[in-house]
Amino acid sequence: MLLYQDILIGDEMFSDAFPVKTIDDIVFEVDCQLITVKAGADVDIGANPSAEEGGDEALEEGTSQVNNVVNSFRLQATTFDKKSYLTYLKSYMKAVKTELSKTNPGRVDAFEKGAAAYAKKIVANFKDYEFYIGESMNPDGMVALLNYRDDGVTPYFTFWKDGLKEVKL
Repeated sequence: MLLYQDILIGDEMFSDAFPVKTIDDIVFEVDCQLITVKAGADVDIGANPSAEEGGDEALEEGTSQVNNVVNSFRLQATTFDKKSYLTYLKSYMKAVKTELSKTNPGRVDAFEKGAAAYAKKIVANFKDYEFYIGESMNPDGMVALLNYRDDGVTPYFTFWKDGLKEVKL
């Protein structure tokens, strides 16, 4: 199994246990879904609440719907307006470029061109994204972008490929 960590701050962002696609050799798209989690232990006492309460199909008390990638990697929601995101992105790309020039200098040109083109796509659809940062909540790390497929229901994350390192488990 491969775990993907932020190269700048070390936060775990996702793993290949989730469906991963590489887009334009610049970002990973990771499919995710909403799951139901229950706080504390799940103890089955043999009762059938749906039969006893008239079949109410609402969420059980103490449960919540969460995104499975957010839940698994303890990603933290954050907010940006377009201007602050562009300011963040500029400094983030500079930091990734600096790191790449140390670890993979041959990749720097491709990264710069690909990242600039993909950033334009993000800015053009800025209102469609939700923003998440790693568990440490370090503002210097990667901001993952949550969006929905064309069906409007299926969520997926976008992660910058060159801002991650693979760790084999």
